Amino acid sequence: MEFRRLILAPVMNSQDRHLLNERPATGEVERFLQLIRFSHTIFALPFALGALIVAANGLPSLRVSVLVLICMVTARTAAMLFNRWVDWSLDQRNPRTATRHLLLPRPAIGLLLIISSLAFLVAAAAINQLTLLLSPVALGTIFLYSLTKRFTSATHFFLGGALAISPVGAWIAQTGDVDLAPIVLAVGIVCWVAGFDLIYATQDVEFDRREGIHSLVVKLGVRRSLRVAQVLHLLLLVALIAFGFIARLGPIYFCAMPLVAAALFFEHRSARSLDVAGINRAFFQSNAFVSAVFLVAVCLDRLVR
Repeated sequence: MEFRRLILAPVMNSQDRHLLNERPATGEVERFLQLIRFSHTIFALPFALGALIVAANGLPSLRVSVLVLICMVTARTAAMLFNRWVDWSLDQRNPRTATRHLLLPRPAIGLLLIISSLAFLVAAAAINQLTLLLSPVALGTIFLYSLTKRFTSATHFFLGGALAISPVGAWIAQTGDVDLAPIVLAVGIVCWVAGFDLIYATQDVEFDRREGIHSLVVKLGVRRSLRVAQVLHLLLLVALIAFGFIARLGPIYFCAMPLVAAALFFEHRSARSLDVAGINRAFFQSNAFVSAVFLVAVCLDRLVR
């Protein structure tokens, strides 16, 4: 407890200090990981690692692997912290997110945002010249998502674009160039993320409508949005299959595609009930399974011969 006070005191106001003293001492790291939803890293990270393995046609070097991992973690951390920082007051008005501000004070979030952003830029600069040049663009793109719900209903696709950077970035880290395969995979990720974000956004439709927040769920309604999500996830399957052909992956990879389809079917079946607990459960389990199956399939194809 004393350690937490010493670290956070310089960036806390009196109200924040009062809240800190009243919170159960569950640990600074645990609160931080909860704030940035670190467990959701499992969604994008496997696609980045899979693209890296395909680009290397086997195991990439330890140096590149570590730097890509650092870039992935720090970029996602910065994006989540930026989201928490700009949505500070909005989150407090949303019943689903009303307790987020208790995890860390806003000035501390700003400080950690700067640190994680700098760490990402340094790691990207250490990979190669192209990653150095593109790193500010990548950082700006993932920050942009948090602002889009204020002016466009296409916000779900901006979130998809933010996550779709990961396989393209990993490919560039390995090859120093861009190719068609990671672009096709990125298009699939845009569809995948936009689809599951539409499902997730059904929980906030009334709040978003009341607050004037833009989303397709507000614009189209819940039922039509769920149908759009189905189409987007069908396009994900098409993109994954196309990626397999372009990257010249083998039968093991393609045999894994029915597992991806089954996980997506389970997610959409669960979403039909509009049960919040069911949506959250399906959201995490199904999408974590999709990304994990992709990575395992790529590893078996490229590393086990």
